[in-house]
Amino acid sequence: MLTVGVDVGGTTAKAGLVDADGTLLTTRVAATPRAPRELDDTVAGLVGHLVGEARADGAEVAAVGLAVAGFVDPDRRSVSFGAHLPWRDEPVVARMSERLELPVTLEHDANAAGLAEHRVGAAAGARVAVLVALGTGIGAALLVGGTVFRGGFGVAPELGHLVLVPGGRPCPCGKRGCFERYCSGTALGTGADELVSAGEDFTTLRASWERGLPLTGRDVAHAAAAGDALARRVVADFASWLGRGLALVADVFDPDVVVIGGEVSASADLFLDDAVRTYGEEITGRGHRKLARVRPAVLGGDAGMIGAALDARERCAPRP
Repeated sequence: MLTVGVDVGGTTAKAGLVDADGTLLTTRVAATPRAPRELDDTVAGLVGHLVGEARADGAEVAAVGLAVAGFVDPDRRSVSFGAHLPWRDEPVVARMSERLELPVTLEHDANAAGLAEHRVGAAAGARVAVLVALGTGIGAALLVGGTVFRGGFGVAPELGHLVLVPGGRPCPCGKRGCFERYCSGTALGTGADELVSAGEDFTTLRASWERGLPLTGRDVAHAAAAGDALARRVVADFASWLGRGLALVADVFDPDVVVIGGEVSASADLFLDDAVRTYGEEITGRGHRKLARVRPAVLGGDAGMIGAALDARERCAPRP
Protein backbone atom coordinates (compact mmCIF):
# COMPACT_ATOMS: atom_id res chain seq x y z
CA MET A 1 0.00 0.00 0.00
CA LEU A 2 1.18 3.49 -0.93
CA THR A 3 -0.04 6.92 0.20
CA VAL A 4 -0.17 10.25 -1.59
CA GLY A 5 1.01 13.50 -0.04
CA VAL A 6 -0.08 16.84 -1.50
CA ASP A 7 1.72 20.04 -0.48
CA VAL A 8 -0.71 22.86 -1.29
CA GLY A 9 1.27 26.09 -1.40
CA GLY A 10 0.36 29.58 -2.49
CA THR A 11 2.09 29.22 -5.85
CA THR A 12 2.14 25.51 -6.61
CA ALA A 13 0.49 22.30 -5.48
CA LYS A 14 2.89 19.35 -5.44
CA ALA A 15 1.73 15.75 -5.08
CA GLY A 16 3.89 12.72 -4.45
CA LEU A 17 3.48 8.96 -4.23
CA VAL A 18 5.22 7.72 -1.07
CA ASP A 19 5.97 4.22 0.19
CA ALA A 20 6.02 2.91 3.77
CA ASP A 21 9.68 3.90 4.22
CA GLY A 22 8.99 7.54 3.33
CA THR A 23 10.58 7.23 -0.11
CA LEU A 24 9.15 9.59 -2.70
CA LEU A 25 8.48 7.50 -5.79
CA THR A 26 7.02 9.99 -8.28
CA THR A 27 5.60 13.51 -8.27
CA ARG A 28 3.17 15.77 -10.06
CA VAL A 29 3.04 19.59 -9.91
CA ALA A 30 0.42 22.18 -10.88
CA ALA A 31 -0.17 25.89 -10.35
CA THR A 32 -2.36 26.76 -7.37
CA PRO A 33 -5.68 28.24 -8.60
CA ARG A 34 -7.33 31.28 -7.06
CA ALA A 35 -10.84 29.83 -6.60
CA PRO A 36 -11.86 27.17 -4.02
CA ARG A 37 -13.52 24.69 -6.41
CA GLU A 38 -10.72 25.07 -8.93
CA LEU A 39 -8.25 24.17 -6.20
CA ASP A 40 -10.37 21.10 -5.41
CA ASP A 41 -10.17 20.16 -9.09
CA THR A 42 -6.41 20.63 -9.16
CA VAL A 43 -5.78 18.49 -6.08
CA ALA A 44 -8.14 15.80 -7.34
CA GLY A 45 -6.40 15.79 -10.71
CA LEU A 46 -2.94 15.42 -9.19
CA VAL A 47 -4.06 12.61 -6.92
CA GLY A 48 -5.93 10.88 -9.77
CA HIS A 49 -2.80 10.79 -11.90
CA LEU A 50 -0.75 9.26 -9.08
CA VAL A 51 -3.43 6.69 -8.21
CA GLY A 52 -3.45 5.67 -11.87
CA GLU A 53 0.32 5.32 -11.95
CA ALA A 54 0.28 3.21 -8.80
CA ARG A 55 -2.36 0.88 -10.19
CA ALA A 56 -0.47 0.54 -13.46
CA ASP A 57 2.42 -0.81 -11.38
CA GLY A 58 0.19 -3.21 -9.46
CA ALA A 59 -0.06 -1.13 -6.27
CA GLU A 60 -2.91 0.63 -4.49
CA VAL A 61 -3.17 3.98 -2.73
CA ALA A 62 -4.53 3.62 0.80
CA ALA A 63 -4.96 7.28 1.78
CA VAL A 64 -4.19 10.89 0.84
CA GLY A 65 -2.58 13.51 3.07
CA LEU A 66 -2.89 17.23 2.45
CA ALA A 67 -0.32 19.72 3.79
CA VAL A 68 -1.52 23.31 3.47
CA ALA A 69 0.05 26.73 3.93
CA GLY A 70 -2.74 28.01 6.15
CA PHE A 71 -4.62 27.68 9.43
CA VAL A 72 -5.94 24.18 10.06
CA ASP A 73 -8.76 23.75 12.59
CA PRO A 74 -7.88 21.76 15.74
CA ASP A 75 -9.88 18.76 14.49
CA ARG A 76 -7.79 18.83 11.30
CA ARG A 77 -10.79 18.58 9.03
CA SER A 78 -11.12 22.16 7.77
CA VAL A 79 -8.93 24.97 6.48
CA SER A 80 -10.02 28.20 8.13
CA PHE A 81 -7.66 30.61 6.38
CA GLY A 82 -4.60 30.82 4.18
CA ALA A 83 -3.14 34.13 3.07
CA HIS A 84 -2.26 32.71 -0.34
CA LEU A 85 -4.96 30.03 -0.66
CA PRO A 86 -8.60 30.41 -1.75
CA TRP A 87 -9.96 28.03 0.90
CA ARG A 88 -11.86 29.89 3.68
CA ASP A 89 -13.60 27.85 6.39
CA GLU A 90 -13.72 24.95 3.96
CA PRO A 91 -14.51 21.36 5.08
CA VAL A 92 -11.67 20.12 2.92
CA VAL A 93 -11.35 16.62 4.39
CA ALA A 94 -14.99 15.64 3.94
CA ARG A 95 -15.23 17.15 0.48
CA MET A 96 -12.00 15.70 -0.90
CA SER A 97 -12.56 12.29 0.70
CA GLU A 98 -15.95 12.02 -0.98
CA ARG A 99 -14.55 13.11 -4.30
CA LEU A 100 -11.46 10.90 -4.24
CA GLU A 101 -13.20 7.93 -2.61
CA LEU A 102 -10.21 7.60 -0.31
CA PRO A 103 -9.47 8.54 3.31
CA VAL A 104 -8.03 12.07 3.44
CA THR A 105 -6.06 13.75 6.24
CA LEU A 106 -5.12 17.39 6.70
CA GLU A 107 -2.08 19.05 8.28
CA HIS A 108 -0.32 22.41 8.36
CA ASP A 109 2.60 22.38 5.92
CA ALA A 110 5.27 23.14 8.54
CA ASN A 111 3.93 20.37 10.79
CA ALA A 112 3.99 17.96 7.85
CA ALA A 113 7.60 18.91 7.07
CA GLY A 114 8.56 18.50 10.73
CA LEU A 115 6.89 15.10 10.84
CA ALA A 116 8.81 13.98 7.75
CA GLU A 117 12.15 15.14 9.15
CA HIS A 118 11.40 13.35 12.42
CA ARG A 119 10.38 10.09 10.78
CA VAL A 120 12.95 9.79 8.00
CA GLY A 121 15.13 12.92 8.07
CA ALA A 122 17.43 15.09 10.14
CA ALA A 123 15.43 14.77 13.39
CA ALA A 124 15.03 11.00 13.34
CA GLY A 125 14.89 9.65 16.90
CA ALA A 126 14.72 13.07 18.59
CA ARG A 127 12.76 13.32 21.84
CA VAL A 128 11.94 17.00 21.36
CA ALA A 129 12.43 18.35 17.85
CA VAL A 130 11.85 21.82 16.44
CA LEU A 131 11.71 22.58 12.73
CA VAL A 132 12.46 26.17 11.72
CA ALA A 133 11.56 26.58 8.05
CA LEU A 134 13.20 29.66 6.53
CA GLY A 135 11.36 30.75 3.40
CA THR A 136 9.42 33.87 2.53
CA GLY A 137 8.70 34.00 6.27
CA ILE A 138 9.34 31.48 9.03
CA GLY A 139 7.29 28.34 9.49
CA ALA A 140 7.79 26.13 12.50
CA ALA A 141 6.85 22.79 13.99
CA LEU A 142 7.36 21.23 17.42
CA LEU A 143 7.32 17.47 17.95
CA VAL A 144 7.39 15.98 21.43
CA GLY A 145 7.88 12.22 21.62
CA GLY A 146 7.23 12.07 17.88
CA THR A 147 3.84 13.78 18.21
CA VAL A 148 3.13 17.20 16.72
CA PHE A 149 2.37 19.79 19.39
CA ARG A 150 -0.44 22.08 18.21
CA GLY A 151 -1.33 24.27 21.19
CA GLY A 152 -4.81 24.96 22.49
CA PHE A 153 -6.24 26.20 19.19
CA GLY A 154 -4.15 24.34 16.64
CA VAL A 155 -1.74 27.08 15.51
CA ALA A 156 1.36 26.53 17.68
CA PRO A 157 4.26 27.25 17.42
CA GLU A 158 4.17 30.60 15.60
CA LEU A 159 7.88 31.29 15.98
CA GLY A 160 8.16 33.65 13.03
CA HIS A 161 6.25 36.35 14.86
CA LEU A 162 8.16 36.35 18.11
CA VAL A 163 9.41 39.91 18.52
CA LEU A 164 13.22 39.99 18.54
CA VAL A 165 13.62 43.72 17.92
CA PRO A 166 11.02 45.88 19.71
CA GLY A 167 10.00 48.68 17.34
CA GLY A 168 11.99 47.09 14.51
CA ARG A 169 11.09 46.37 10.90
CA PRO A 170 7.32 46.36 10.25
CA CYS A 171 5.78 42.95 9.65
CA PRO A 172 2.66 42.12 7.59
CA CYS A 173 1.24 40.52 10.74
CA GLY A 174 0.84 44.02 12.22
CA LYS A 175 3.71 43.89 14.70
CA ARG A 176 7.23 45.26 14.40
CA GLY A 177 10.56 43.50 14.82
CA CYS A 178 9.35 39.92 14.25
CA PHE A 179 11.86 37.08 13.98
CA GLU A 180 11.02 36.51 10.31
CA ARG A 181 11.68 40.16 9.42
CA TYR A 182 15.35 39.55 10.30
CA CYS A 183 15.75 35.88 9.46
CA SER A 184 14.06 34.66 6.28
CA GLY A 185 14.54 34.82 2.54
CA THR A 186 12.66 38.11 2.58
CA ALA A 187 14.91 39.41 5.36
CA LEU A 188 18.03 38.73 3.30
CA GLY A 189 16.63 40.88 0.50
CA THR A 190 15.54 43.60 2.94
CA GLY A 191 18.95 43.71 4.63
CA ALA A 192 20.73 44.07 1.30
CA ASP A 193 18.30 46.75 0.14
CA GLU A 194 18.89 48.76 3.31
CA LEU A 195 22.67 48.73 2.85
CA VAL A 196 22.62 49.46 -0.88
CA SER A 197 20.12 52.30 -0.48
CA ALA A 198 22.36 53.75 2.24
CA GLY A 199 25.08 54.22 -0.37
CA GLU A 200 27.14 51.02 -0.24
CA ASP A 201 28.76 51.08 -3.70
CA PHE A 202 31.04 48.12 -3.96
CA THR A 203 28.59 45.30 -4.48
CA THR A 204 27.37 43.23 -7.39
CA LEU A 205 23.83 43.80 -6.10
CA ARG A 206 23.78 47.56 -6.82
CA ALA A 207 23.14 47.11 -10.56
CA SER A 208 19.91 45.21 -9.89
CA TRP A 209 18.87 47.73 -7.24
CA GLU A 210 19.42 50.69 -9.59
CA ARG A 211 17.24 49.01 -12.24
CA GLY A 212 14.42 48.89 -9.70
CA LEU A 213 14.57 45.12 -9.36
CA PRO A 214 13.73 43.81 -5.87
CA LEU A 215 16.69 42.18 -4.17
CA THR A 216 15.78 38.63 -3.17
CA GLY A 217 17.20 36.19 -0.68
CA ARG A 218 18.42 34.09 -3.58
CA ASP A 219 20.28 37.08 -5.06
CA VAL A 220 22.00 37.74 -1.74
CA ALA A 221 22.93 34.10 -1.19
CA HIS A 222 24.42 33.79 -4.67
CA ALA A 223 26.37 37.03 -4.24
CA ALA A 224 27.66 35.95 -0.82
CA ALA A 225 28.77 32.59 -2.19
CA ALA A 226 30.66 34.47 -4.92
CA GLY A 227 32.46 36.58 -2.32
CA ASP A 228 30.52 39.85 -2.49
CA ALA A 229 31.45 41.77 0.66
CA LEU A 230 28.08 43.47 1.20
CA ALA A 231 26.16 40.23 0.71
CA ARG A 232 28.43 38.55 3.23
CA ARG A 233 27.64 41.31 5.75
CA VAL A 234 23.93 40.70 5.21
CA VAL A 235 24.36 36.94 5.67
CA ALA A 236 26.44 37.50 8.82
CA ASP A 237 23.66 39.66 10.27
CA PHE A 238 21.13 37.00 9.28
CA ALA A 239 23.21 34.33 11.06
CA SER A 240 23.37 36.45 14.20
CA TRP A 241 19.59 36.87 14.33
CA LEU A 242 19.07 33.19 13.64
CA GLY A 243 21.36 32.32 16.54
CA ARG A 244 19.50 34.68 18.87
CA GLY A 245 16.17 33.27 17.77
CA LEU A 246 17.36 29.71 18.32
CA ALA A 247 18.51 30.62 21.82
CA LEU A 248 15.03 31.93 22.58
CA VAL A 249 13.44 28.79 21.13
CA ALA A 250 15.78 26.61 23.20
CA ASP A 251 14.97 28.54 26.38
CA VAL A 252 11.27 27.83 25.84
CA PHE A 253 11.25 24.28 24.42
CA ASP A 254 14.68 22.81 25.32
CA PRO A 255 14.81 20.63 22.18
CA ASP A 256 17.48 18.03 21.60
CA VAL A 257 17.38 18.62 17.82
CA VAL A 258 16.62 21.73 15.77
CA VAL A 259 16.21 21.28 12.02
CA ILE A 260 16.73 24.27 9.74
CA GLY A 261 14.53 23.81 6.70
CA GLY A 262 12.86 25.90 4.03
CA GLU A 263 14.40 27.03 0.78
CA VAL A 264 16.97 29.26 2.53
CA SER A 265 18.45 26.14 4.13
CA ALA A 266 19.97 25.28 0.75
CA SER A 267 22.56 27.98 1.60
CA ALA A 268 23.13 26.74 5.17
CA ASP A 269 26.88 26.44 4.60
CA LEU A 270 26.97 30.27 4.45
CA PHE A 271 25.38 30.92 7.85
CA LEU A 272 24.69 27.87 9.99
CA ASP A 273 28.04 27.58 11.79
CA ASP A 274 27.92 31.25 12.80
CA ALA A 275 24.28 30.92 13.89
CA VAL A 276 25.09 27.93 16.08
CA ARG A 277 27.99 29.84 17.65
CA THR A 278 25.69 32.76 18.50
CA TYR A 279 23.04 30.35 19.78
CA GLY A 280 25.57 28.89 22.22
CA GLU A 281 26.57 32.36 23.40
CA GLU A 282 23.03 33.69 23.84
CA ILE A 283 21.28 30.76 25.53
CA THR A 284 20.40 31.05 29.20
CA GLY A 285 22.84 29.08 31.35
CA ARG A 286 25.48 28.91 28.64
CA GLY A 287 28.33 26.62 29.52
CA HIS A 288 26.21 24.75 32.05
CA ARG A 289 23.64 22.97 29.88
CA LYS A 290 23.52 20.81 26.80
CA LEU A 291 22.82 22.45 23.47
CA ALA A 292 20.48 21.10 20.83
CA ARG A 293 22.03 19.59 17.75
CA VAL A 294 21.27 22.04 14.93
CA ARG A 295 21.06 20.34 11.55
CA PRO A 296 20.02 21.38 8.05
CA ALA A 297 16.96 19.58 6.71
CA VAL A 298 17.66 16.63 4.45
CA LEU A 299 14.31 16.36 2.63
CA GLY A 300 14.29 19.84 1.14
CA GLY A 301 11.18 20.94 -0.72
CA ASP A 302 9.78 17.41 -0.64
CA ALA A 303 9.30 17.37 3.14
CA GLY A 304 5.71 18.63 3.05
CA MET A 305 4.62 15.95 0.58
CA ILE A 306 6.43 13.18 2.42
CA GLY A 307 5.14 14.29 5.82
CA ALA A 308 1.55 14.54 4.58
CA ALA A 309 1.78 11.06 3.08
CA LEU A 310 3.29 9.58 6.24
CA ASP A 311 0.62 11.30 8.33
CA ALA A 312 -2.08 9.77 6.13
CA ARG A 313 -0.48 6.35 6.48
CA GLU A 314 -0.27 6.59 10.27
CA ARG A 315 -3.84 7.81 10.66
CA CYS A 316 -5.71 5.97 7.90
CA ALA A 317 -3.83 3.18 6.20
CA PRO A 318 -4.78 -0.37 7.22
CA ARG A 319 -2.29 -2.08 9.53
CA PRO A 320 -0.57 -5.21 8.25
